[in-house]
Amino acid sequence: MARLVAKLIVYLCLICNIISGNKNADENNVVEGVKGGTVYKTAEISGFAYLVETFDDEEKFKKTWVLSEAKKDSTDDDIAKYDGIWSVEEPKKHAQDGDLGLVLKSKARHAALSTLLSEPFHFKEKPLIVQYEVNFQEGQECGGAYMKLLSLDAEHQELNQFHDRTPYTIMFGPDKCGNSHYLRFIFRHKNPLNGSMEEKHCKKPKERLEELFKDKQPHLYTLIVRPDNSFEIKIDNKLVNSGSLLDDFDPPVNPPLEIEDPNDAQPDDWDDREKIPDLSAVKPDDWDEDAPAQIVDEDDVMPDGWLEDEPPVIPNTDAVKPDDWDVDMDGEWEPPEIPNPKCADVPGCGPYKQKMKKNPRYKGKWSPPLINNPNFKGKWKPRLIHNPNYFNDEHPFQMTPIFAVGFELWSMSPDILFDNILVTDDERVAKKWADDTFEVRRARIAEESVTLWGRILKATNYRPGWWALYFVYCAIPVVLYVWYLLKRVREDKYDSKDEDKHHLESNADEPTRTPKQEESENDPSSPPSPSPPPTAGTESEEEIAVEKVEETEQLIESEENDKPAMGGDGPRRRKPNKE
Repeated sequence: MARLVAKLIVYLCLICNIISGNKNADENNVVEGVKGGTVYKTAEISGFAYLVETFDDEEKFKKTWVLSEAKKDSTDDDIAKYDGIWSVEEPKKHAQDGDLGLVLKSKARHAALSTLLSEPFHFKEKPLIVQYEVNFQEGQECGGAYMKLLSLDAEHQELNQFHDRTPYTIMFGPDKCGNSHYLRFIFRHKNPLNGSMEEKHCKKPKERLEELFKDKQPHLYTLIVRPDNSFEIKIDNKLVNSGSLLDDFDPPVNPPLEIEDPNDAQPDDWDDREKIPDLSAVKPDDWDEDAPAQIVDEDDVMPDGWLEDEPPVIPNTDAVKPDDWDVDMDGEWEPPEIPNPKCADVPGCGPYKQKMKKNPRYKGKWSPPLINNPNFKGKWKPRLIHNPNYFNDEHPFQMTPIFAVGFELWSMSPDILFDNILVTDDERVAKKWADDTFEVRRARIAEESVTLWGRILKATNYRPGWWALYFVYCAIPVVLYVWYLLKRVREDKYDSKDEDKHHLESNADEPTRTPKQEESENDPSSPPSPSPPPTAGTESEEEIAVEKVEETEQLIESEENDKPAMGGDGPRRRKPNKE
């Protein structure tokens, strides 16, 4: 057992070394912004971008972002105005000095603000990449955190009038209400025939989104729309949705080529009944429409012990009329009824009623059977005609240009944090920006949140061969506890054996007494026996022989006294020793 414990200790030391080595490796790979490494430094963009916003510079934020002064179409001014509170501050958890974000502080209020791009983005030969971080620091009950990319429109250039009806080209981001969780991607498509705008909603991603709204951690949302009409949506740099602007939106971009003729009506003589009643059928003579569905079961008999003379309930004799009982208002007072105690241990009380059973003669109302309709022409449908509104837009990527981005939100949860907004046309720039901002933040949060258990999991994830040691580590407390119990049981067993041995040794030290000596000790009239000599081995051989003879004679006398009265040979007698 000691050898086993020594091996377990060695294995534990190996695991600790692995954990320590993994920790040292992480510390050696310190990046800027990681707690315990260098001081936080705002990331720098590696290429061109239409918008880069880290919110680390409060003065720049006040100059470039515009709060909305508009009102929604509502009769109540308190509800219609955009009076939500925005603030630039550090995150509630895992904050670093100088690392700030945009926070929507208020709840149950409309809030809107926006900022201009460095130059308008035109949907031509380069993709559009939009990404930003969102952290529901208090979770989310109901509300959105999506971003609107505002359309370049001469009539809607004033950002202080940004409201819910301001034209936008794309809306992208998380949204929740009740048990419905969304990652919105909506683009407004322009009808090439009449110039009208229609919203196209992207299909739902297959990934479950519930955790994003309740884990209170930052998440990176990325949208990539390419000139070939393909799109990708990523969460934390992981692809969660992709497809085509032509095929994966509802309603579809292009309408159907043919539609049902709205002026076509079903002819009066069109018979679309597949089955009709057989008019030649006659009701059978034995068909009884008045027969009840159930009848009394005459074979049912009253169970033994049924008390017909006892009512099922009786008045409660212990009940007392309330003091505030008004006879004029409440009527004559009667004590409430309680179950009859005499009926508790019997099948039932009161008049017995036989059970009902299904009536074999019951058939219900008669109706003629159905037969195939000889005049059936099938289900009628209006004829198809060419869709006058048909068009085929093969390039829905060519959307309305955008000139600004903004948040126009309403939320039932406060403290929604936004950070590291990027709008660019270079996927490599977006990837480098995510690595320098979100991935650094995620690594720092993981480092600050790591525990001994987490380090073990991390070590085993990268070294599958160490799972055996991980199992041994988990089994050590169990093995040690079992070893402790076995040790306790063994010690108790040894203690019991020692007590028995001590008891036997104590009995062996007492002198052996003959029956004659015991009889003389029990007889009060007999003289006291002389004390044994102080030393052993002094008795003569004659005295020893005499004592043996006396013992034998006393044994014979005892056997004669125990001899049965009738029959039997009795016990076998021993002859005295002549020596």
